[in-house]
Amino acid sequence: MNKPPPPISDAEAQVMRQLWQRAPQAADEIAAALRVQQGWQLATVKTLLNRLLKKGAVTAERDGRRFLYAPAVPEDAWVADAGLSLIDRLFGGRLAPLVAQFASERKLSADDLVALKALLEEQERG
Repeated sequence: MNKPPPPISDAEAQVMRQLWQRAPQAADEIAAALRVQQGWQLATVKTLLNRLLKKGAVTAERDGRRFLYAPAVPEDAWVADAGLSLIDRLFGGRLAPLVAQFASERKLSADDLVALKALLEEQERG
C-alpha cells in the first residue's frame, strides 16, 4: 500500500501547484509567479520550500549556486488524500452527508446526477 502524502498547508499547496505545472524550478522562479498571485516575496517562498523539503513533498537538486525544486508527491495523490481527509474531518468519513450538504447549497446539474447515479451503480456491482 502506498504511503499517504504528507499534510500540506494551503500556503504550501500554492508552491506545489507551481511545481506541478512545471518542474524543476528555482526558488526565484516560483517566487516570481507567486508574487503576482499572492504578493509573496522570495523569503516566504524559501521558507515554504524548506518546510516542503522537510516533509518530503519536494526534492531539491543543486544547479550551480542555486537549487532546482521538483514535486516528490504526485498531484493526484495529494488531491485524493486531501479530499478524503476533508470528508473524514467534516462528515465522519460518510459520503451521503457530504452530497446532501452540497446539494442543499448548490443545485446539482443533470450531468452531476447522471455521474452520481453511475457511481452508485458501479459501487453496487462491485
